[in-house]
Amino acid sequence: MKIAIGGDHAGYAYKEVIKAHLEAQGHEVKDFGPYSEESCDYPDYVHPLADSIEAGDNELGVIICGSGEGVSMVANKHQGIRAGLCWNSEVAALTRQHNNANVIALPARFIAVEYAVSLVDIFVSTEFEGGRHENRVNKIACK
Repeated sequence: MKIAIGGDHAGYAYKEVIKAHLEAQGHEVKDFGPYSEESCDYPDYVHPLADSIEAGDNELGVIICGSGEGVSMVANKHQGIRAGLCWNSEVAALTRQHNNANVIALPARFIAVEYAVSLVDIFVSTEFEGGRHENRVNKIACK
């Protein structure tokens, strides 16, 4: 699977661990940055990441910042993106099953990196249930 990853300086260390984990599983990972822990602005990385998913260049995305809120706000400005902030395994599964999320947002300052990796695994391996959820998901975009 093609997976985009990015965030900000607070999520940099987590991004590197998650990227290596996904690549070890055989996924093709496109890193949108940042490329260090130097202070930066997450929109500079999340907008291009979201564009790549909307264009079909990547299937899913992983975005990480301190709270997970900022990166998810940016991603969700894109009509083709459904980013879900995930902090536990049930939310990671439900955001895919019920909302057909294509981006997982993670709060690096509030969960351990090992737990973040497990949430990404759940997110990537969970399928959208469709059915009664399909109609709701089709009403999310503003266009």
